[in-house]
Amino acid sequence: MSVYNVRPEVLIKRVSEDLKNKVEAPDWAAFVKTSAGKDKPPSQENWWYIRMASILQKLYKKGPLGVSRLRSEYKTKKNRGSKPERSYTGGGKITRVALQQLAELGFVKITDDAKGRELTPAGRSYLDKIAKSI
Repeated sequence: MSVYNVRPEVLIKRVSEDLKNKVEAPDWAAFVKTSAGKDKPPSQENWWYIRMASILQKLYKKGPLGVSRLRSEYKTKKNRGSKPERSYTGGGKITRVALQQLAELGFVKITDDAKGRELTPAGRSYLDKIAKSI
């Protein structure tokens, strides 16, 4: 059983609940918007852990990803009134700090060939264990 065999919503929820015990969200996470295209901050209290779990899942499935590529994974469209909608990428600091916290846990490392971040064997086994328990 691996991450590919489990529904992403279930996996991300389970991983985010486990990450609450391992990592503390930054103080500014309660006030920040997740994108320039958003009007308000997220309404969920545990959105930081959900985002971290989602980043782990994306790194598992899509291979090495950089911060800019991950930002484009979380882009949103802004409602600009009568003007056409425009797409905005997700917040860069959110992605960078989440990746740094995951690196402190030993789940993520920077690649040697400068293609971004990738999962370590510990990160892969962590996700596989949770997927197997589901």
